[in-house]
Amino acid sequence: MTLLPAYDRPEEAGFDPGRLQRLREYMAGMVEQGRIAGGSTLLMRRGRIVRFDTFGARRVGAAEPLARDALFRIYSMTKPVTSVAAMTLFEAGRWTLDDPISRFLPEFSDLKVCAEFDADGGMRLEKAARPPTMRELMSHTAGLGYGLFEHHPVERAYKSDGVLTAGSLDELARRAASIPLMFQPGGEWFYSVASDLLGLVVERISGQRFGDFLRERIFEPLGMRDTGFHVASEDLPRACVLYADDGAGGLRPATDTFGVPVHDLSRPPPFEGGGGGLISTAVDYARFCQMILNGGILDGVRILAPATVRLMASNMIPEPVLARSHPLRLLPFNPGFGFGLGFSIMKDPARMGSLEGRGTLAWGGSGGTWFWIDPEHEIVFVGMIQRVADPVSDEFRRKARVFAYQALTDIRPFKELP
Repeated sequence: MTLLPAYDRPEEAGFDPGRLQRLREYMAGMVEQGRIAGGSTLLMRRGRIVRFDTFGARRVGAAEPLARDALFRIYSMTKPVTSVAAMTLFEAGRWTLDDPISRFLPEFSDLKVCAEFDADGGMRLEKAARPPTMRELMSHTAGLGYGLFEHHPVERAYKSDGVLTAGSLDELARRAASIPLMFQPGGEWFYSVASDLLGLVVERISGQRFGDFLRERIFEPLGMRDTGFHVASEDLPRACVLYADDGAGGLRPATDTFGVPVHDLSRPPPFEGGGGGLISTAVDYARFCQMILNGGILDGVRILAPATVRLMASNMIPEPVLARSHPLRLLPFNPGFGFGLGFSIMKDPARMGSLEGRGTLAWGGSGGTWFWIDPEHEIVFVGMIQRVADPVSDEFRRKARVFAYQALTDIRPFKELP
C-alpha cells in the first residue's frame, strides 16, 4: 500500500475533532446494528489525510478487524478511471469530443431510435439523426441503455439480450448496437453502458487490453498497487464480502447486483469493463482523487494537464435538458447539478441544499462505495462499504457528507460573504 501523508491532528486541517467524531460514531453504529459488515472512511484536505477510519470486518463474523488495505468492489467508481484513461488519448490527439463514436465503434454506424412506445412495450422506431459523439458517450447523453432497470422497453431489451453478460467487449458492443437508442443523441441523460464502450474505444485506439492500459498509464504511475480487475490468490484474505439486504433487517451474501451475477474476484472477468469491473482500496482510490484535485498530477507524476481536468469537470449535459425534468433520469440533474466527462458536478450547492463546495465532483458504485472531490475546500473523501445499493447505502452517502462538512471550520467566514 502506497502511503499518503497525514496531519497529526484534525485541527491542523481546519476540522473540529469533536464534530468529526460524529462520522466515526455513525459508521460504528452501522456495524453494531448489523447494517454493514465493515467499512472505511478516508477524509483528506490539501493533500493530507485528516481521518482514516476502519470499522467492523471484511465479512460478517470475522474476528480480524477490517484492515486499511481491505479490497472493495468499486463497481461504477471504475467509470471516472475509464474517463481519465480516454482523456490521456485525447491529449495525444487521437480523438476529439465531437468525433462520432462510429469512428471507433463502427457497430454504431446505422442506428434506430425509439421515438415512442405503448403500454405493452411496443416501440415505434425512427432513424437516428446522427451517431452519438464521444462527448455524449462520456456524459451518458448518447441514448444508450444499461439493462439494470425496467421502466423502458430499451432497458428491457438490454437485459433480455444480455448486453452486460457478453463474453467480450466486442460482443457487448455488437449487442448494444443491435438495440435502438432510447432517445436521439444529446436529447436526454440516461445511465448506460457508455463507459464499457469507452473502455473498448481505449482498446481499439491504443491496441492494448484495457486493463494493461490502465495499469501502465494510471495505476503504476499513481502507486495504485492494489487496483485491478481481479485479486491474486495471496491477496484474497483482504477482499471484502459483498452483502445485500436479507429482507429481515440483516445481511446475506449478494449473488447479483441489479440482476447481474456477482463475479468471483479470484478469476479474471469475461471482459475488463470500463463501467464497473475494478477492485480497489480506500487509499488507492484516494490517490486517484487527489490527482484529479491537484489538476492531473500526484507526487510529481503528471497524468493529465490541468486544462484537461477542467474540461472533464465542466458540465456536458445540454442546458435545455437540464432545464426540464424527465422520468428517465436516476439523478436530479438540473441547472444546479450537472454531469461532465465521468463525474457528477455540483454546480450550485445552495440550490441543491448541500454543504459541499461549488464544482464538487462525485460518483459512487453499486456495492456501496462513494467519493467526492471538492476543489473549493480542497477536500477528497472516499467511503467504502460492501452493501448492494439500497436505502441503507444511500443513507451512508448522504450522512457521510453532512458529518464531514459540519466538522469543517476553516472556510471563508460568513461575515466576509457578499
